[in-house]
Amino acid sequence: MTDGAAAGGRRRAGAPAPHSIDEVLDAARQGVHRLAPEELAAAQAQGAHVIDIRSAATRGPEGHLPGATVIERLVLEWRLDPGSAHRMDGGPEHDDLVVVVCNEGYYSSLAARDLRDLGFHRATDLVGGFRAHAEAGLPTTVEPTREIL
Repeated sequence: MTDGAAAGGRRRAGAPAPHSIDEVLDAARQGVHRLAPEELAAAQAQGAHVIDIRSAATRGPEGHLPGATVIERLVLEWRLDPGSAHRMDGGPEHDDLVVVVCNEGYYSSLAARDLRDLGFHRATDLVGGFRAHAEAGLPTTVEPTREIL
C-alpha cells in the first residue's frame, strides 16, 4: 500500500489492525479537514460536490440538502469514479472537493476514506451529518436536488 493510501486512513502492511470502530474512524479522519455544517453552503458555492448517502428511510421523513446529489452507498464508488462505465453524468473529477453526508457523520467518514483511496484526494465529510445541519437551522428541502440510484 502506498503512503497516500495510508494517509487516507488505510493501514500499512505489517501495521497492527485497529481494535475498535472508534480507532477505524480516527484513522479515516486523520489529516482530513471535515466540514462543519456552517461551511457547507460556501463549499457548494465554490463548486464542491455534496453527496448524500443516507438511506431512503431517513431521507424521506427528515428531508434533503439543497444542491446535494443522492447516491446509495452501495454504488457510490461506481457512480463517482471517472473510469467507471457506471459513472454519473457531471460527476466530480479527482481534484474536486467531494463532501459526503450521512445521518450523523460516521458512515460518511468511512465513505470519504474510500473515495480518497479511489483518488479523490479532497474527499471529506460533514461533521455531525445531515442531522447537525438541520439542527443548526440550515436550509433543507422536501425533495432531493438530484438522485443517482
